[in-house]
Amino acid sequence: MNADRLKAGQSYTDRLNAVRLYAAVATGGFRRYATYRIATVAGVFTNSVFGVILAYTYIALWDQRPGLGGYDQAEALTYVWLGQALHMVVAAMGGGFEDELIERIRTGDVAIDLYRPADLQGWWLAGDAGRAAFHLLGRGVLPMLFGALLFTLAIPTNPLTWLAFLVAVALGVLVSFAIRFLVALSAFWLMDGAGVAQIAWLAGIFFSGMLLPLNVFPGTLGEIARALPWSATLQVPADVFLGKHTGADLWATYGFQAAWAAGLLAAGRLVQSFATRRVVVQGG
Repeated sequence: MNADRLKAGQSYTDRLNAVRLYAAVATGGFRRYATYRIATVAGVFTNSVFGVILAYTYIALWDQRPGLGGYDQAEALTYVWLGQALHMVVAAMGGGFEDELIERIRTGDVAIDLYRPADLQGWWLAGDAGRAAFHLLGRGVLPMLFGALLFTLAIPTNPLTWLAFLVAVALGVLVSFAIRFLVALSAFWLMDGAGVAQIAWLAGIFFSGMLLPLNVFPGTLGEIARALPWSATLQVPADVFLGKHTGADLWATYGFQAAWAAGLLAAGRLVQSFATRRVVVQGG
């Protein structure tokens, strides 16, 4: 009995220490990106400029096609600014941990990562969560406020809608991480994952809905685009924000995101187990 209690207590302590470790990694990721203040200001400015350009493009398009994709003009403009606010949060264009991990695999420094008292996937996920949290606050809020000053946006007034939106964003970040983790692990076999990263980057731009809502894609193309995991990163959170998913449909939407996250994370776990059995470094 005492031995069982000792084991249970040790297991609880180990779990608590693991939680503390990953929390520290996430906090470190947040602080790391917070140090690049000039880059953040430049990013906010760039997002705002592109937001204005896209907004006027959408205005011209929706003037010709009112109700396109199931959005009125205010919702379409809101979608534009949500895209500018979230694309760094979900790393739709890359630029997260994957470049660093690819380089560490190429040079062999990943061997040091494997000796850490933390799971490789969990370590990078915690760091990416900190990155996403910073970009949500540092690169997300100001462009959205700027867009609201210039255009009439469909901003929800129900606090529950905002909460539902944040849940969708969190799940979108998880899906995005899982995709990029698989991309980074390809470097174990390709030695340089830049090509795969570029393909994923292009797919992320097109199939996330960053350029144009996936709801306006016609026929089979639209159905395929909305079924792919990239739609869970930007299109889904935007539609939740706009109130397109409520009640049972909202839970089904969360299920769609969670299913992709679980499947891709499991795939990443499987690939990681194969890759770490044979760490191959370019040139040796």
